[in-house]
Amino acid sequence: MATALIYHPIFLQHDTGAHHPERASRLQAILRKLEKTRLIDKLKLIEPESATIEDIVSVHAKDYVLSIKEHGPGNLDPDTVISKDSFDAALFSAGAVIKGIDLVLKGDAGKAFCMVRPPGHHARPSQAMGFSIFNNIAIGARYIQRKRGLKRVAIIDWDVHHGNGTEEIFYNDQSVFYISLHQHPHYPGTGQSSSPFNLNIPMSEGSGDKEYIKAFKQAIIPKLKDFNPEFILISAGFDGHKDDPLSSIKLTEPGYYEMTCLIKDIAPIVSVLEGGYNLLSLANSVHSHLFALAS
Repeated sequence: MATALIYHPIFLQHDTGAHHPERASRLQAILRKLEKTRLIDKLKLIEPESATIEDIVSVHAKDYVLSIKEHGPGNLDPDTVISKDSFDAALFSAGAVIKGIDLVLKGDAGKAFCMVRPPGHHARPSQAMGFSIFNNIAIGARYIQRKRGLKRVAIIDWDVHHGNGTEEIFYNDQSVFYISLHQHPHYPGTGQSSSPFNLNIPMSEGSGDKEYIKAFKQAIIPKLKDFNPEFILISAGFDGHKDDPLSSIKLTEPGYYEMTCLIKDIAPIVSVLEGGYNLLSLANSVHSHLFALAS
């Protein structure tokens, strides 16, 4: 079955300003790369629908969700910008994850990659943070359990920043196993210790493919197999690339390819875009990730 690429033009309307790292040109660069290499011809391009407020409040406080809807253009925090179309874009971002889950579980796609913005893994239950408004991956995990009847969901987060929002949402939930590899010390300063259902693997500055693959083989894969997930969600940030301006991790495109291959056959998978701010390395890394998913 073909791998689905979930995308909607509304993601380009989330206007963060010309000089913000998390900008619309990120998705445009990915699309150009996929078109140039013709990989897009092998993917099933799907437009999502908007998530419902019910979907969003499965992980976020309702008062917080309504405050985002009513917020005028400006900043939600020093890093997180909202424009007139951002609320709708955020609903569609969460909706993309839901669409990908439905496609995979119905057998209409082998796997799915959600090319979305705004990203989500820093969004806390009642707080926007780190470019994130709603926690797309957490909403997807709850949807799998609430609407699709599965019990054990694993989230693998290889964005260079710790997904503090995702961890907070599921910290005491034994049905969701959250795994994060992230640079430490680095923003947001969390993710130094683990608990039974939160595996944090802080990576030292300068770590690259060799160190990440070792962590997958020696720590992540055994823990995943013990947990025996019925579904895997990937918080796929590509800001750990050696050329990314916001980190000091040294991953390369082959590294992202190999990490994807190591986990892609353990359980059904939907991958969701998080960070990645050098346009060339982002586009190339997503291409490698998608090539592995589609192989």
